[in-house]
Amino acid sequence: MLSADIQTIMPELVLSIYAIVGLMGAVYTVKDGAAGLLTWGTAGVFILLAVWIGINGDGSTTAFGGMFVDDAFARFAKIVILVSAAVVLLMSEGYMQQRGLLKFEYPLLVALAVVGMMVMVSAGDLMVLYMGLELQSLSLYVVASLRRDSVKSTEAGLKYFVLGALSSGLLLYGASLVYGYTGTTLFSGIIATVEQGVSLGLLFGIVFLLAGFAFKISAAPFHMWTPDVYEGSPTPVTAFFATAPKMAAMALFARVVHDAFGGIVGDWQQIVAFLSVVSMFLGAIAAIGQRDIKRLMAYSSIAHMGFALMGLAAGTALGVQAMLVYMAIYVTMNVGTFALILTMEKDGRPVTDIYALKQYSKTQPLMALVMLCLMFSLAGVPPLLGFFGKFYVLQAAYDAGLGWLAVAGVIASVIGAFYYIRIVYFMYFGEDTEALDGSPAPVLWLTAVACGAIVAVAWVPGINLFGVDPFAATAAAALVK
Repeated sequence: MLSADIQTIMPELVLSIYAIVGLMGAVYTVKDGAAGLLTWGTAGVFILLAVWIGINGDGSTTAFGGMFVDDAFARFAKIVILVSAAVVLLMSEGYMQQRGLLKFEYPLLVALAVVGMMVMVSAGDLMVLYMGLELQSLSLYVVASLRRDSVKSTEAGLKYFVLGALSSGLLLYGASLVYGYTGTTLFSGIIATVEQGVSLGLLFGIVFLLAGFAFKISAAPFHMWTPDVYEGSPTPVTAFFATAPKMAAMALFARVVHDAFGGIVGDWQQIVAFLSVVSMFLGAIAAIGQRDIKRLMAYSSIAHMGFALMGLAAGTALGVQAMLVYMAIYVTMNVGTFALILTMEKDGRPVTDIYALKQYSKTQPLMALVMLCLMFSLAGVPPLLGFFGKFYVLQAAYDAGLGWLAVAGVIASVIGAFYYIRIVYFMYFGEDTEALDGSPAPVLWLTAVACGAIVAVAWVPGINLFGVDPFAATAAAALVK
């Protein structure tokens, strides 16, 4: 039995051993001298594990008495997490090196965070869920405050830590209530109990659990940490926050509501729908007045999590499929956008004011075109890929009888389009200003162009990049029985 369990958790085990060996090796040898090698090596390990999971994954297996689940749903989320984390690491190497921030701990902390994310999406038990969540969170608290000589970075790490501790308390309280009223922490045991009836105490437990998850995905009204942490963290760290952890937290959200509470959709559906509406409108409206592009992307993230929650609120396999497709598209768009943000420099210093992008099309016409594709895709303008992501979740909500939620999503999308299109306006029609520095680094250039190409051509009939949609359908079917 133990050998079968270890085989099931082998990707997580390999990555954990790599992180521990890398950490000990660097401490006792060249320390920061190995930072560049560790960054590229960690990204390579991520890609190899993603390929391993994609090739070897088949069917659904459990380990440790059902506490760990390896199924198509977990594999989809893990591949997105690993690939996005690898790309962000490669993007960040030059930026961090140039500013003296590339410490050997950075890629290894990212690796440990990714281990936590992989455990989260495979959790079949409330205790395993919490272990994965805290491993991810503790690593992210440190990388948020990596720039120790910056007040903003230190403040970002402290705010994230304090508010993260609050959310963990909410989640643990909810888990204790669920355990108290069901007598088990296993999702399979919880779902068998709740199908016999839901008590008021158990309902409170579900509410506290969902509140804890809402914090992790930056859903309003539990979003308060997001703008300050996005702004204060080093930009590559912000790029990481906006991609892999969001996919992991959303997958965990879906895992819990369907595997543990799938038989009582009506009891949690209205909570998720409320979080969706509030997130969409708060993100869309609050971003309008932002000048700092990192804060703008923070509110954009809140709004997009609202759209992803719309698919989850449907409570159907189609809704989960739509959510997974939306998250894959969201991660791609954010990777490309942050690759461009990393190129925004003036006299060697990073610039985050969106007004600095005025007339960007004159100095960097190709990068401006890529930014246009990404901004229009984030806004949901057809025929770019972001439009189809939103169409999927709107359709899922409507088919599930949540027409009012779909209408609210359309209205929020129209409002949110303003601040994306304003950036495009600045790049092509803004007043002349002092131009940003010259050509971006090759890795950033290639990443941005690749992401721009994906959002521009993935909708073309006959093109089905990476098989995302059928893979998502298989993943959703594995989760929603």
